Amino acid sequence: MVCTGNICRSVMAHQVFAEALEAAGLDVQVEVDSAGVSDEEEGNLIDPRAARVLREKGHAVSAHRARQVRAQECAQWDLILAMTGAHRRALEGLRGRGGAAGARFPEIRLFRDFDPEAGPGDVDLPDPWYGGYSDFLQALEVIERTTPFLLAYVQYKLGSAHRGLGGEEEAWGGGELPGSLCDFDCARTVRRHCFMAR
Repeated sequence: MVCTGNICRSVMAHQVFAEALEAAGLDVQVEVDSAGVSDEEEGNLIDPRAARVLREKGHAVSAHRARQVRAQECAQWDLILAMTGAHRRALEGLRGRGGAAGARFPEIRLFRDFDPEAGPGDVDLPDPWYGGYSDFLQALEVIERTTPFLLAYVQYKLGSAHRGLGGEEEAWGGGELPGSLCDFDCARTVRRHCFMAR
């Protein structure tokens, strides 16, 4: 999860998704982390306003400290989720530099690629830092709405890897794939065997 300073959007998404993984019993198999494209908040704790809305919605608040994503770490991840198109472009530049020595490249996507309510021209998660309480609350609502679809994507990819890419229905243990996942083009991306796992 990557945003600008790693004290608002990415750290909130990190926390909510980590909790979803734990609830699904996937926290051992899947590692999740967050960072920022900037070093301006390096070492700082989560923004107090972000911490407030997390607590009010029943989430924990970790002691994560902001850090800047580094080019050399890109190859350690299978998927990196950017909060905005600008973040994605910055990450793509880092990926190129980090993979110069032949390291495997991660998939870089927008976090809201998994948001069922995202549409053309509405794919960025706005920065609540410049606003107030309601802006942080809205950001968390998008994160909470998106997380179940992201979790389903993780489960699909892990299931496909464990079954040797044996087909969509087999990966899900039978039955139809959720339509939302078909929209995310899982069949194309399932060839990567892990998700955010070191």
